[in-house]
Amino acid sequence: MMASDAGQDDKPLFGNPWIFIRGVPSLKFLPPEGPPEVAFAGRSNVGKSSLINALTGQKGLARTSNTPGRTQELNYFVPDGYSGEGADLPPMALVDMPGYGYAQAPKDQVDAWTKLVFDYLRGRATLKRVYVLIDSRHGIKKNDEEVMSLLDKAAVSYQVVLTKTDKIKEAGVPRLLAETMEKIRKRPAAYPVVLSTSSEKGKGLDELRAAIVETVTQ
Repeated sequence: MMASDAGQDDKPLFGNPWIFIRGVPSLKFLPPEGPPEVAFAGRSNVGKSSLINALTGQKGLARTSNTPGRTQELNYFVPDGYSGEGADLPPMALVDMPGYGYAQAPKDQVDAWTKLVFDYLRGRATLKRVYVLIDSRHGIKKNDEEVMSLLDKAAVSYQVVLTKTDKIKEAGVPRLLAETMEKIRKRPAAYPVVLSTSSEKGKGLDELRAAIVETVTQ
């Protein structure tokens, strides 16, 4: 199955098992550029790993932790069946990026993986879109705006995804969506649709899956 086949529906991508293929601690360990990639960015503890697990239906795929900053590498995931010697290229890859904004680690270590993230964003030709995750309880913060400005400057397409919407009143979600949309309206690289999700309740996952499939098959 190649990427062109995946546009029919989201079953080929998300109806089968996914596997972790590698963690990338520095750019020299990046996989060769080939299949399209989508990456998940967000403040530490925003729920990136939980969302990847929910999207793929595999609870233990991406490691989750209550300790902010636990993810220190670019973690690559692909549909199962594409990792062996001589195997076809996978139709796409999901990339779980280190959280920004806070980490319980030495400053030089934090600086090293922050540089890794920004270098990756600026230089990866196969990166089709970054999904910038925003905790719905807190909204867009200064460090989120800094990352969006970097993406704007690098002309890397990104889409804002609200997480943990089950933690706020359901009636407040439409207002938060509208407020978030207004904040990104003039940003040149922002995709003009904001999605809302809850990994715990499964809300908004089908919409996000569909958005990913459309992105990688364009």
